[in-house]
Amino acid sequence: MDHLSAISEELAEIDGRVADNFRVLSNGFQKLDKIKDSSRQSRQLEELTDKMRDSKRLIKDFDKEVKALEGNFDRETNKMLTEKKQSMIKELNSYVALKKKYATNIDNKRIELFEGPNEGYTEENVLLASSMTNEQLMDRGNHMMDETDQAIERGKKVVQDTLNVGTETSAALKAQTEQMSRIVNELDSIHFSMKKASQLVKEIGRQVATDKCIMGLLFLIVVGVIAIIIVKLVHPNNKDIRDIPGLGPPVMNRRLLSHQLKY
Repeated sequence: MDHLSAISEELAEIDGRVADNFRVLSNGFQKLDKIKDSSRQSRQLEELTDKMRDSKRLIKDFDKEVKALEGNFDRETNKMLTEKKQSMIKELNSYVALKKKYATNIDNKRIELFEGPNEGYTEENVLLASSMTNEQLMDRGNHMMDETDQAIERGKKVVQDTLNVGTETSAALKAQTEQMSRIVNELDSIHFSMKKASQLVKEIGRQVATDKCIMGLLFLIVVGVIAIIIVKLVHPNNKDIRDIPGLGPPVMNRRLLSHQLKY
């Protein structure tokens, strides 16, 4: 593994995980011989099978990594990596063979004593059944029927639990769908309100701009009138400036009135 670390940290990590799985598999198969109960043996074998699946996946990852990096290594290094992969595959296959062996033994222990003639009897089962008394056979049959009934009840419970979970999940999905629908409707309302508000702001802006223009024009007109009045007051004899309608020169009027009074 240290040599692999110098080549690739990824390859070293995969190799370490495969080695850990192989240690678990070795110890697990050794423990199988000490387990007498077939159910416990079956559970132990399932756990070991999961480890073998994980090891197979890791070996595939190891092969992909080797193929991705083979252009960076020399011939000797590539040969060493290939041999390492073949060694892992060989060891995994040995555990697969052990798994098949133990699975066959467990299945043989579980063969029912009462099988139809078309299914066939093994010689061992025939001898075992022939060595039992009628009472023992009846007890054995009743025991197997009880186990079958219990298995059926467990199956019914699992189905019922599954249906309950499905019903709850469906109700939750329906509630979430309705909530999402309400959220979408609220978003549509908000979008419509924002659109109307935007239009209203634009209209107010245009009105304000128009009012400002009118006020500006009125201000200019007032300023112009005031300017003309000031100029007329300061220079009443200036003929270049026209008289504002309704506004006569006050000074001339006072003089004419005084002249008429004298006469």
